[in-house]
Amino acid sequence: MSAEIISGTQMRQEILAELEHEVKAMQEQHGTVPGLVTILVGENPASVSYVTLKVKTALSLGFHEVQDNQPEDISEQDLLALIEKYNNDPAIHGILVQLPLPKHINEDAVINAISPDKDVDGFHPVNLGKMVIGGDQVRYLPCTPAGIQEMIVRSGTETEGAEVVVVGRSNIVGKPISVMMGQKGPGANSTVTMVHTRTKDLAAHCQRADILIVAAGVPGLVKPEWIKPGATVIDVGVNRIGVSEETGKAILSGDVDFEAAKEIAGKITPVPGGVGPMTITMLMKNTVKSAWWHLQEKV
Repeated sequence: MSAEIISGTQMRQEILAELEHEVKAMQEQHGTVPGLVTILVGENPASVSYVTLKVKTALSLGFHEVQDNQPEDISEQDLLALIEKYNNDPAIHGILVQLPLPKHINEDAVINAISPDKDVDGFHPVNLGKMVIGGDQVRYLPCTPAGIQEMIVRSGTETEGAEVVVVGRSNIVGKPISVMMGQKGPGANSTVTMVHTRTKDLAAHCQRADILIVAAGVPGLVKPEWIKPGATVIDVGVNRIGVSEETGKAILSGDVDFEAAKEIAGKITPVPGGVGPMTITMLMKNTVKSAWWHLQEKV
């Protein structure tokens, strides 16, 4: 029997509908809406595409959205000054600077310049630190790991006491989701092992997993025989492996051999249409959360 497909596209629609309801309630009760600024430096095609989708999603929810495009040669000093302007703008609750940035700009300096209270990407060291502490300290979870955890919970996968194996140790996905799944609380309370491409006997670790989260960036890394029958498999990999002759669009592959794996796993995410749609969704959720927090601070 084939695995249940965990559709990020479907979950995205469900969560966006919930957020739209929240935004309407905020406007009716407080006369304000979440404010998000998206700062794009240069014209990198992939970045333009990502930002366009973020802007479209924010506008569809009724956000106050500011798209601030800057030239490729903007100085680091001027970009930091721009961020500070939005840090002090009460109508803006979330600041997003699209990465990567031109080589003459220090990305760490830019991330650190964003107020932790408006860091809806969840990349600021203060927010990452609070994530590690857990509990009431948490303000914003990084968007992709938050989307992964949301998918696991909404798919009905039991996390309490579950063996979770995370393949990958990036600061954006692997490390945060490893911490989050091991925290106390709903959607967590798991026993977590973080492995990577240099782990000895990687297959044996994967075979133990009740929940297998793969974010290594290696097409087809996880073979079907590495998967525990009935496990929930979350494939974070989005790898371009070619171009379709018919459509001219990129052919995408995950880090898991999907067609074979779905005959063994209990639940599995597809690529595309799995984790990808959830990342921007969680960015929107963080922005709504920020707006509520800023409203509470005014009271």
